Amino acid sequence: MANQGPPTKVVAKELNSRDSTKTQIVELEKQLAGTKYNKSSQGYFAQVKAKIAMLKQKLEARAGGGKAPEGFAVRKTGDATVVLLGFPSVGKSTLLNTLTNAASATAAYAFTTLTCIPGLLEYKHAKIQILDVPGIIEGAAAGTGRGKEVLQIIRTADMVLMVIDVFEPAHYAKLVKEVADFNIRLNKTRPQIRIHKTAKNGIRMGATVPLSHLNSEIVTDVCKAFKINNAEILIREDANADDLIDTIEGNKIYMPALIVFNKIDIADTGSIERARAVVTPDIMISATQKTDINKLKDMLYDRLRFIRVYLKEHGKQADMKVPLIMRRGQTIGDVCEKLHKNFVKNFKFARVWGKSVKFPGQKLLKLTHQMQDEDVLELHVK
Repeated sequence: MANQGPPTKVVAKELNSRDSTKTQIVELEKQLAGTKYNKSSQGYFAQVKAKIAMLKQKLEARAGGGKAPEGFAVRKTGDATVVLLGFPSVGKSTLLNTLTNAASATAAYAFTTLTCIPGLLEYKHAKIQILDVPGIIEGAAAGTGRGKEVLQIIRTADMVLMVIDVFEPAHYAKLVKEVADFNIRLNKTRPQIRIHKTAKNGIRMGATVPLSHLNSEIVTDVCKAFKINNAEILIREDANADDLIDTIEGNKIYMPALIVFNKIDIADTGSIERARAVVTPDIMISATQKTDINKLKDMLYDRLRFIRVYLKEHGKQADMKVPLIMRRGQTIGDVCEKLHKNFVKNFKFARVWGKSVKFPGQKLLKLTHQMQDEDVLELHVK
């Protein structure tokens, strides 16, 4: 193969520009790390974080025109999808095999899993797809290893199960950072901030609750960093600068996560206490010994916010043995879509018995009615 020679001036300039941007980000992050956060430094923190966010946007645009990378090709099945997230050799593959009928390769060395392996957990009538993906390493969000592929598949999931080696509790903070750098927010809800851009009058801020992290000056500075000079902003929670930046960018995904300490069967009391001093887990398990696996299944079921909806045909008794599994907050329309794609188009009305209605058998004409656990639903279609 012929020597292709040094990069062209255009390519070299682009590489230098990218390196310069990365250097700026690193320097700004060091500045934040070396500054104590308090009331007087809130504005400084907000401005620097806004600058970092803008620089990261530039990097993403240069890397791929702002397009998200493709993830592993896995067809979603079941009532919800959970991704096992962790560093290599924390026991994700063993846990997948313990929870499901999958046959993920396991070994006592790193990077056993080289692709995405699905398994299916059937529990309390729910079918939960669990995905074992290659272990994350530092720099995953920037493309190290197969990090972007792993993180991209998380964006399509309903929940993350963070598997932490009880002897390596510092992995937790590193995982959270990698996921956050890929615009995924774990165990957070979308900030209650509304931004309406206007043609004039500058930045006008209102709040329905007392604010301890933001004020009109900080909000104005952050908005101007994103070249927003005129807008009406309404804040309905005690938000901080990160929440405001996330709202402005508008590309964040919010999802629940469970923090799981694994390998407690080989950990002594001192090791466990040292790990708990770093991060408090939702549960501690042994995937190999199946310690507290049923408790973990219960937590998965509850955190996924499943509800049971029983279906009834007109003139017949409801089938109370096998419920349709839905998610809290889902509607009659969601039930129709799950049953058959034509049910929404041909919907006439529904009757509902249960906690979500005022009286048994209430007739409902709209698909937007939210179902509750153990409701009985009778659909009438054209």
